[in-house]
Amino acid sequence: MAAEPLASRLRPATLDEIVGQRHLLGAGSPLRRLVEGGGTTSVILWGPPGTGKTTLAHIVSKATGRRFRELSAVTAGVRDVRAIIDEARAARGGSGARTVLFIDEVHRFTRTQQDALLPSVEHGWVTLVAATTENPFFSVVSPLLSRSLLLTLEPLTEDDIRGVLDRALRDPRGYGGRIELTTPAREHVVRLAGGDARRALTILEAGAEAVLAEAAGEGAAAVAVQLDVRVLEQAVNRAAVRYDRSGDQHYDVVSAFIKSMRGGDPDAALHYLARMLAAGEDPRFVARRMIILASEDVGMADPGALGVAVAAAQALDLVGLPEARLALAQAVIHLALAPKSNAVIRAMDAATADVRAGLAGSVPPPLRDAHYAGAARAGSGDGYRYPHDEPAGVVRQQYPPDGLVGTDYYTPGGNGFERRASERLRDLRAVVRGTATDPTTDPTTDTASGPDPDEART
Repeated sequence: MAAEPLASRLRPATLDEIVGQRHLLGAGSPLRRLVEGGGTTSVILWGPPGTGKTTLAHIVSKATGRRFRELSAVTAGVRDVRAIIDEARAARGGSGARTVLFIDEVHRFTRTQQDALLPSVEHGWVTLVAATTENPFFSVVSPLLSRSLLLTLEPLTEDDIRGVLDRALRDPRGYGGRIELTTPAREHVVRLAGGDARRALTILEAGAEAVLAEAAGEGAAAVAVQLDVRVLEQAVNRAAVRYDRSGDQHYDVVSAFIKSMRGGDPDAALHYLARMLAAGEDPRFVARRMIILASEDVGMADPGALGVAVAAAQALDLVGLPEARLALAQAVIHLALAPKSNAVIRAMDAATADVRAGLAGSVPPPLRDAHYAGAARAGSGDGYRYPHDEPAGVVRQQYPPDGLVGTDYYTPGGNGFERRASERLRDLRAVVRGTATDPTTDPTTDTASGPDPDEART
């Protein structure tokens, strides 16, 4: 067997061999024009690991007939960048040859290193092809980003990964039919790969080499040998997780995850989080479920919980896995420990039910928009009382339509911040609806600036 890794042996040689990324490879697309020699626009390839960024760069190098130079931002410095640029300028001024410069992991370049690329890109001395797994709007300097075409590569689908595995099994550059992958083993590789073709091929290679060595030791005939989950587990030292993303196990594990946070058990919730991530569940799905729970099950008992859940989702988008698993875990613990209330969803459901029942009367005239010509003639805005004109910042005034005056949708619970919110709500309703014994009473409390963090945790 060749010493070259399987992923390297199977690297696509043409655009037509690339799996996935159809949105970037259509006829006349900037990337295809660049590969076919007709494009000069510099490009930044942004996408998760194993989606084809480096492969695309190598295809560009072979197909354009241009000079190709490659740098890794991990090891290259400003001197290396400037040396290649000087070489490219000399080649352009001499033979007229154009240079394609590929920089892998460009997000690792400092601002100074990235700035050093600007003149060469702006004057066309090089056509830059840069690859990054980080959000370029945060990791690439704006001038360089504005002078390049940003192409976003999508994670490979499960079917894409299956196609990669099939090619590896039948292609002479791979195993040429010498390995048969059982269906459970195939799905195990797909789960572990997480949309990363390189990882899928690395896992397959580890299992294939193990089963071929085992067959050779037993003196097996030169027939296809079977690779099953048992050998894969031993080869990659990772147990198959009993989790079917499209079956009952998927819904059972997600349900247990939500109910564990709702029930205040951070340990169980962390188990299910780890289980889903290990099985290749889309982490964005997990983050979305936590955002929903933050409002549905925590709500105003801990108003900061929603911000924590959203921050975890944003962290996932910015840094990706595996690092973002810590942000997800932190949010899981916060949500599980938070005091609980379903008052928000009950309030929204009640308001929605009234709207669907036709209780959507006219907006009271004082609340209508008064900024257009003729509004005054129509009485819009007439009689509106500006709350900031009063010391308490609240005035008696009708806000809902006539048919809903006095209707209560939000009923705070007794946990966390809602214990204090209920008092403020009672005072506000008394002033706004005119039922307060002293309408000049200031209904504001120290809760106006937000919940006490310690109070929200009780």
